[in-house]
Amino acid sequence: MAELTTLARPYAKAAFQTAQDQNQLAEWADTLTFAAQATADSDMRGLLGNPSLTEERKAEFLVNLYDNSVSEPFRNFISILSENQRLPLLPEISSLYDTYRANIERSVDVEVSAPYELSEAQQKTLAEALSRKLDRKVSLATKVDQSLIGGVVIRAGDTVIDASVRGKIAKLTEALGS
Repeated sequence: MAELTTLARPYAKAAFQTAQDQNQLAEWADTLTFAAQATADSDMRGLLGNPSLTEERKAEFLVNLYDNSVSEPFRNFISILSENQRLPLLPEISSLYDTYRANIERSVDVEVSAPYELSEAQQKTLAEALSRKLDRKVSLATKVDQSLIGGVVIRAGDTVIDASVRGKIAKLTEALGS
């Protein structure tokens, strides 16, 4: 995984810089996400790994999935990836690009797990509190995890806040076991 990130990083930075220069951060994000999903498909991986196809043909095939709605700089980006046999890195490139974009836009995706569905008011209050705490615009996604018993688990980037009953029981068990 770390090796993939290392290989993908210069391409993600180049894509981000190009998108930023063109003031098209959102468009590039959408296009990269689509390309990442396409290359993650098992049939597409088989096609991209086919040694009888030229790298140019692979890039052309991928770009043709867009119905001519893709910019010339993005076509060139895909061609460069293909020439360097880096098309399989598109999922990692897309992920890194999203991270760079979130940093520049001062936003963060937050996932909140709770043992029950959170009301709109609870979600709004939580999003506002997290926005103040993290000093970023928060995009909140919730999911129900009944195994938590009570409380919540909040994931924001690399940060995890476990305020669940299950988490507290696990900490107590660990403390008593030591």
